[in-house]
Amino acid sequence: MLVDSHCHLDFDSFDEDRAETIQRALDAGVGTLVTICTRLSRFEEIRNIARSNDRIWCSVGIHPHQVAEEVRAETNNLVALAADPKVVGIGETGLDYFYDTSPRDDQQTNFRAHIAAARETGLPLIVHTRDADEDMASILADEYAKGTFPGVLHCFASGRKLAETALELGFYISLSGIVTFKNAEDIRNIIRDVPLDRLLVETDSPFLAPIPNRGKRNEPSFVVHTAEKAADIKGVTANTLAEATTDNFFRLFSKATRPTAQTAS
Repeated sequence: MLVDSHCHLDFDSFDEDRAETIQRALDAGVGTLVTICTRLSRFEEIRNIARSNDRIWCSVGIHPHQVAEEVRAETNNLVALAADPKVVGIGETGLDYFYDTSPRDDQQTNFRAHIAAARETGLPLIVHTRDADEDMASILADEYAKGTFPGVLHCFASGRKLAETALELGFYISLSGIVTFKNAEDIRNIIRDVPLDRLLVETDSPFLAPIPNRGKRNEPSFVVHTAEKAADIKGVTANTLAEATTDNFFRLFSKATRPTAQTAS
């Protein structure tokens, strides 16, 4: 079994075939999916998707792109929403200095509120970071000194130093279709040095479809291709990679329950 640890099933590109998309993932051996919240204003919709299937879980949070558009994230509100049985993570949240769609100070304030919620709930922080390695590493270290919290760098496309900082803090690193791209050799070189017991796989669908589906709408079933490439990078079999990343997922996202043999059939 594989886990798609990060997808966006609420996005409108799935409106016409959401149920079929989920079934294709299950048929491909993807036994668990996490549909990620990027706007609190859409949390109810996201939670309802998770409630529709016992293989689907969700998160609660505000993406850095949406910080300027959403009501300010308050830690107590995030904590309250995270009490829902279907919520297994806090985020996605973080810093994005590539697009800068929200002021950087506001992104940082939003990020710290989510960290506090992760610390209070014990749920993993789902971190988005782009072109912000220095500030990301600094904030993570500063906040970790106040009290520990679990987390994952999702859709990893950062530098070696940030990866090392994250690993030192006990974080996991999640691989998307980016690792299959021809121009991603620097990322693959970093991943070769990441312990197998700290890796997850994801699609970040509908974005970043892996080779051989590059250019198409991404969907959770395509995580199979990312996992195959990750196995090649790590020099292990596809089965070993699947077992490791699935075990890693349920260790980190401990609120999620692993499908039983009966439900996994």
